[in-house]
Amino acid sequence: MARSARSSTTRLFYTLCSSTKRTPLTPQHPPPTPVAALLAGNFQLRHYAAGSATARVREEKDAVWRESLEKVRNIGISAHIDSGKTTLTERVLFYTGRIHEIHEVRGKDGVGAKMDSMDLEREKGITIQSAATYCTWKDHQVNIIDTPGHVDFTIEVERALRVLDGAILVLCSVGGVQSQSITVDRQMRRYDVPRLAFINKLDRMGADPWKVLNQARSKLRHHSAAVQVPIGLEDDFKGLIDLVQSKAYYFHGSNGEKIVTEDIPADMKAIASEKRRELIEAVSEVDDKLAESFLNDEPISSADLEAAIRRATIARKFVPFFMGSAFKNKGVQTLLDGVLSYLPCPVEVSNYALDQTKDEEKVTLTGNPSGPLVALAFKLEEGRFGQLTYLRIYEGVIRKGDFIINVNTGKKIKIPRLVRMHSNEMEDIQEAHAGQIVAVFGVDCASGDTFTDGSVKYTMTSMNVPEPVMSLAVSPVSKDSGGQFSKALNRFQKEDPTFRVGLDAESGETIISGMGELHLDIYVERIRREYKVEAQVGKPRVNFRETITKRADFDYLHKKQSGGQGQYGRVIGYVEPLEPGSGSKFEFENMLVGQTIPSNYVPAIEKGFREAANSGSLIGHPVENIRVVLTDGASHNVDSSELAFKLASIYAFRQCYTAAKPIILEPVMLVDIKVPTEFQGTVTGDINKRKGVIIGNDQEGDDSVITANVCLSFFALSAVFRIDSSACCCQHVPLNMMFGYSTSLRSMTQGKGEFTMEYREHAPVSGDTQTQLVNAYKASKES
Repeated sequence: MARSARSSTTRLFYTLCSSTKRTPLTPQHPPPTPVAALLAGNFQLRHYAAGSATARVREEKDAVWRESLEKVRNIGISAHIDSGKTTLTERVLFYTGRIHEIHEVRGKDGVGAKMDSMDLEREKGITIQSAATYCTWKDHQVNIIDTPGHVDFTIEVERALRVLDGAILVLCSVGGVQSQSITVDRQMRRYDVPRLAFINKLDRMGADPWKVLNQARSKLRHHSAAVQVPIGLEDDFKGLIDLVQSKAYYFHGSNGEKIVTEDIPADMKAIASEKRRELIEAVSEVDDKLAESFLNDEPISSADLEAAIRRATIARKFVPFFMGSAFKNKGVQTLLDGVLSYLPCPVEVSNYALDQTKDEEKVTLTGNPSGPLVALAFKLEEGRFGQLTYLRIYEGVIRKGDFIINVNTGKKIKIPRLVRMHSNEMEDIQEAHAGQIVAVFGVDCASGDTFTDGSVKYTMTSMNVPEPVMSLAVSPVSKDSGGQFSKALNRFQKEDPTFRVGLDAESGETIISGMGELHLDIYVERIRREYKVEAQVGKPRVNFRETITKRADFDYLHKKQSGGQGQYGRVIGYVEPLEPGSGSKFEFENMLVGQTIPSNYVPAIEKGFREAANSGSLIGHPVENIRVVLTDGASHNVDSSELAFKLASIYAFRQCYTAAKPIILEPVMLVDIKVPTEFQGTVTGDINKRKGVIIGNDQEGDDSVITANVCLSFFALSAVFRIDSSACCCQHVPLNMMFGYSTSLRSMTQGKGEFTMEYREHAPVSGDTQTQLVNAYKASKES
């Protein structure tokens, strides 16, 4: 009986051990006592069950957040100016129920589009600042950023694309691929953003979507095909044929809100079949799964084709082209369907951070809300309640009242208020998770700062910020408004990385720099409207320099007797130009022998020469690249003083300056110009007018490399020009010749040219320019 009970207990122990994957018992490992066996087995079972439950909970949580993120789209709408971006966004908001009335950009009612919230935007009919909003379409949350189309506000596009998962490139069916279309597409490539294209304005006279599609293939190098075919064009534009679903859609109702689905019209079946085959062929070239079915002549279902387009679009190998007319309320709803079907959700995009504790090692961000918080501040704006900071959350959750760490500054900050933006309106929320775009108040930071919860020290890669290309001198009309003027400049400089403010130490002017004339004009107007400060705007003074070209001797005696102690000082020596590349702009050398001048007066002599060199006699600008050598002199026991020798030095410099053959130097700029190849002749001709001479042309891959000498009178510098579908030109050009060049370049290239400019060095001006400058200086002194 006892043996039987023991055997039962042993069998139970073996069963427990086998269920918990314990080490099997052997004669070398006899079973423990029955009680110990039971206890051990029960412990292992409980431990195993707890572990399994935890794993199941974790899997369930992961499934929930993945499912929620799969129904999120973060998109931007970008295009060339006047392609219809804001009009398209207005329709998207209407059809998704975010707004209940449609207003036009330049509407007669004077209300303006929802996303153009600034008065200046509504007056000028252009978008100046990117605006964020959100809406819901078929159980999906769509976060949208509407961006400006003008090249002067390119930073708004740049920072929007930096944080978005997908984009819509809007193209005009008449204008086709235009200058900013090329720039925006380049920005999308820079940040690896998958995109759809929308050919807008099919109701306009001259609309030709197939021409636009071919331009995109040639100019933008898109691997693309149409997923829709328009039913009629211009005034006859009635609806669209969906090539994926093989259905025709018509948009009825006063605002096109009623979609009627019908079979493809009999007279369009041939072209629909042809374009569908073209679409399948294009996608097959970049998707192996579809290619296999296509090559085997298997029937391709709508679901298979849609899945293949999605894979290729997310992989950035294909760009599907949609069509419609936002103004006429046609094709917007099908475009929204395309956003859900073909653009990625946050978990389908690879985002990386740099781990600052591991020498900036790349870390993949999963987008898991349960992970550590990682968020990027990509846009700052001065709101009614203080600084408004736009954040894209890449991982983790942010809650109102939480403390977060600015990794760039190390500061710990509390979140006092968390909002979602709808243009200039705000909706308070309590929390936001990975994949969302939100805004916070009361967070002092700079654009591009990364925030975490403190458990990790990650930073996001920075966005590309182009250098300003144009400057203006600006000053308040009234001295009493100087405080408000400074406040405005500080605010705008913080909000816009391409807007720079500096002070010219020589002219005393405040210099503002930006991306173009419109960019700066808008800020001057905003200073007037928002801060009630009238500002004077002018061309900044060019910082010319003077120098000498030959050696000249000086021997000057300063002697003055006016009762009591007089002034006596004599200096003898010479001035000469410094050797090129000496690295110094002014040198003073003491070569006195003996005590003809007491040593305690030598610093005053040097100070006098330096002071004299601050203003040359040609045009009153500083003199540089000069060496002053003191060889002899005389002093008086009673009348000599530091002041006497300083004055003697100043007059000695003026005495010999003309004999040293002075010349004027002008700032020479290193300029990088990008223009389409068809404008190469026009641009190079203009460079010749600006003292440039093209001397060679060579090929470097897809680029043409043109070498040039830009001659500034007898002074020549080499330059390089690169030309492909966007030709790049690098050259050295006098700054004085570059004022207004932004406007000139855009006029020559139909708005497609862009350039950057940085200081290179000072170089001699031509003889006729020097004569003009000297005469102008003399006339200003006489008047």
